[in-house]
Amino acid sequence: MTSGTTVTSAPTPVDAAPAAASSGRRRRSAGWLAVVPLLVFVGIAFGIPALAMLNGAFTVKDPATGATSYTTANLTASLHGAYLTALLGSVKLSAVSAAIAVLLGLLLAQAVVVSRFRALREAVLTASGVLANFGGVPLAFAFVATLGNSGVLTSHLGLADAGWTLYSFWGLTLTYLYFLIPLMVLTITPALDGLRSQWREAARNNGATHVQYWRHVALPVLAPSLLGGLVLLFGSAFAAYATAAAMVGSSVPLVTLQIADAISGNVLVGQENVALALSLDMVLVAGLVMAVYLPLQRRSARWLA
Repeated sequence: MTSGTTVTSAPTPVDAAPAAASSGRRRRSAGWLAVVPLLVFVGIAFGIPALAMLNGAFTVKDPATGATSYTTANLTASLHGAYLTALLGSVKLSAVSAAIAVLLGLLLAQAVVVSRFRALREAVLTASGVLANFGGVPLAFAFVATLGNSGVLTSHLGLADAGWTLYSFWGLTLTYLYFLIPLMVLTITPALDGLRSQWREAARNNGATHVQYWRHVALPVLAPSLLGGLVLLFGSAFAAYATAAAMVGSSVPLVTLQIADAISGNVLVGQENVALALSLDMVLVAGLVMAVYLPLQRRSARWLA
C-alpha cells in the first residue's frame, strides 16, 4: 500500500442516527415555517371576527348613558319570537333540501359510476364541480326568470293556475337543490368507486338479489359517507344567504335574513348585538354539524380505503 494514502471509513450506524434525527428536525422546522403564513392569515381572517362576534354577542349598551355591560340578554332574545322562528325555519329548510339532495345525488352518482361511457362520467363530474359553486344572485335570477310568477316555464305550463309559487318554502328548496345535488355527487362518487366488485359477486354467488345486495352490503358500507354527505349539505344550505335574500326576501323566515335585517336596522334599531348572538347560534349549529361530519368521514375512509 502506498504511503500517504488516506483510508476513510464509512460512518457507523451509531454515527448516522444523530445525523438522521437532526435532518428530520430541520425538515419539521422548515415545514412549520411554511405553515406560519397560513396560520397568520387564518388568525386575522377568522380569529379577529370570531372574537368580535363573541364580545358583541354578550355585550349590551345602555342607550341613555352609553355604558356597556356583559350579559346573556342578546342570546336569550335570539332564541325567542321571530328570531327563534327564523332559526327553526333555516334548520327545517336545510334538513329537507339536504335529505332530498342526498337521495337524488346518490342515484345520479350511481348511474355515472356504473356507466360505460367515460366521457359521460367526466362531463357529469365537471358540471357538478361548476354547479356546486353556482349560487347567490345569479342563481336567484335564473330561477325567477324560469319559474317565477312570469317565468318562461310558469307561463308555458300554466303553473300559476295550479297554485305554484317560487317564492315559498318549496320554491326555495327547489332552488337549493340546484347546487346541493351536484355537491352530493362530488361527495358520494369516491365512496361508490370504493365499493369492490368482489362484494357484489360474492352476494350474487350466495343467491342475493340486487335489492338485497344494496340493503345488506352496499348501503351499510356507504352509510357513513351518506350521513357525512347529509351533514355537509345541511351545513351548505344552512349558511346560504344571497340566493334567499335575492329571491324570497322576508317571505320565508331564515336566520341569515334575520341577521341581515338586525344589522341594517330594518326591523328594530339597535339590534346589532342580537344579530351577533344569532351569528353565534349559527356557529354553534355549524360546530355540531362538523362534530358529526368529521368522525363519519374518517370511518368512511377506513371502510373504503
